[in-house]
Amino acid sequence: MNVFDAIQQRRAMKRFDPEFQLSQTDKKQLLNNVMQNAPSAFNLQHWRPVLIEDAELRQQVRKIAWDQPQVTEASLLIILCAKLDTWEKDASQVWTGVPEETQKVMVGAIDQYYRGRSQTQRDEVMRSAGIFAQTFMLLAKDQGLDSCPMDGFDFDAMGKLIQLPEDHVVCLMIAVGKGTSQPYPRIGKLPYDDLVKLNHF
Repeated sequence: MNVFDAIQQRRAMKRFDPEFQLSQTDKKQLLNNVMQNAPSAFNLQHWRPVLIEDAELRQQVRKIAWDQPQVTEASLLIILCAKLDTWEKDASQVWTGVPEETQKVMVGAIDQYYRGRSQTQRDEVMRSAGIFAQTFMLLAKDQGLDSCPMDGFDFDAMGKLIQLPEDHVVCLMIAVGKGTSQPYPRIGKLPYDDLVKLNHF
């Protein structure tokens, strides 16, 4: 499947075949492909996907996600989290393999960009998580899978449920599997000229 087809065919699927199961190898390969190829600011790779595999935990997630069936029906359920302070803790590691002077410059630039800017730190991880999620869903579609990005849940309760570290945030949830329902029709799309501005508003 080419990229254009994947973009056109990817839809938010609300029901999945609970009998369909991806192998652990397939899940790992899918995630690894995204982690190796999705872009992130300064190559910081802020994302921290949490795979919810335990059936009882899935039920608990469903309770705090408005009882949405895709939580327990999907073969793969990811709580996509992000590490807020990767700019401080991981900068040197993600710039290994380049000349030492380049690494030094990049680590310094990263520190200057993020230090003391908590809103920038949070905004950046959310942007990276969004890029990760869309890359993930398009790759899943390319492999014949359906997906559903989700933010319909109690974020604080989710953090407690997965024992989220203090330096992380929950960004969104992604369900993946074989869809069994028809997606909602594409309606209400705003006109090009209402959305796209030339040079300024």
